[in-house]
Amino acid sequence: MNPVKVGICGLGTVGGGTFNVLKRNAEEIARRAGRGIEVAQIAARRPNPKCETGSTPITADIFDVANNPEIDVVIELIGGYTLAHELVLKAIENGKHVVTANKALIAVHGNEIFAKAREKGVIVAFEAAVAGGIPVIKAIREGLAANRINWLAGIINGTGNFILTEMREKGRAFADVLKEAQALGYAEADPTFDVEGIDAAHKLTILASIAFGIPLQFDKAYTEGITQLTTADVNYAEALGYRIKHLGVARRTDSGIELRVHPTLIPADRLIANVNGVMNAVMVNGDAAGSTLFYGAGAGMEPTASSVVADLVDVVRAMTADPENRVPHLAFQPDSLSDHPILPIDACESAYYLRIQAKDHPGVLAQVATILSERGINIESIMQMEVEEHDGLVPMILVTHRVLESRIIEAIAALEALDDVVGNVVRIRVEQLN
Repeated sequence: MNPVKVGICGLGTVGGGTFNVLKRNAEEIARRAGRGIEVAQIAARRPNPKCETGSTPITADIFDVANNPEIDVVIELIGGYTLAHELVLKAIENGKHVVTANKALIAVHGNEIFAKAREKGVIVAFEAAVAGGIPVIKAIREGLAANRINWLAGIINGTGNFILTEMREKGRAFADVLKEAQALGYAEADPTFDVEGIDAAHKLTILASIAFGIPLQFDKAYTEGITQLTTADVNYAEALGYRIKHLGVARRTDSGIELRVHPTLIPADRLIANVNGVMNAVMVNGDAAGSTLFYGAGAGMEPTASSVVADLVDVVRAMTADPENRVPHLAFQPDSLSDHPILPIDACESAYYLRIQAKDHPGVLAQVATILSERGINIESIMQMEVEEHDGLVPMILVTHRVLESRIIEAIAALEALDDVVGNVVRIRVEQLN
């Protein structure tokens, strides 16, 4: 049987890793796929010194690959929204299967791309778009296919996790750790996508669609970054028995789907709370399997290449199958996707950590308790610290029971209006994940 001919677009970190893995493990991959896989063309703006391409034809124009009649599968690894979007649509129009690691592309344009792929009878595979080398998409889409997924929660951005780990373990300030993350190559020169939760929201959007059978709706995901977190809050959380993680949470409720990325307190004894450094982890709760945890490298040359090549093997295996009998892109058949709405953040429910800076006057705690009680907010635990010498204020730390976000917003406004409360009330959501 003739080998499947592949074109790789982008020879950066992941593209170079993909070429190397395909070359190094060619025999093993062919045994798994049922036929050989040959990289017949590469599109790259510059060579990758970590990748020996030999006699493989190289072009500077990515569309040369999409238009090459000999190419069966286009691997898109250039990233971004615009050129990648055009490239993938051109490849599909030309009847080529596509493998991509581009989470932004899938989260924003996936509905259009999948519809076009169905029309042309080709496959678009995107395992590497979420959590690097962790095969979590396949696990949810296929391994947990018997389950009604209740919720999932993930540490799905390694940069943010590295920063929070350093803040907790070494007491360092956010800005200081961010500079180191940039120096180590964990964060971009413009780190906005990582530290403000946009990258995680792209990935969460994809996971939620596969878990719940809903269209991709990135524009409705709530995102909150970690730039305002302080070492004080990290330490107070630790004293209460929690760790702060930048978490993506998707939960099915009777009224809609929660889709949110934000700093979150997690009990310190949960496995996911102990995922540190640049590692990723996704916890999935299904009605039959219960809770499962998927852990591993969320980025990097060969971990991500592992997922890209796994997708390629799946595509090769399925190329001769009837398109109607292939695994659907979003796990559910296209005509069976749900219109269950995405909830606005004020309609989501969570427990909350509140830090209040109060004047050292009697009766303040009673006023705080009254405001919360009037809004149906129950207190799980409270910790009142010693007076701080530099400003004479008393930090009051509270953890509430679960309540609608709209109620906690009202309560915070009332608390900040008290004469004895100074500055803004710090609010961080709490998830038990049990």
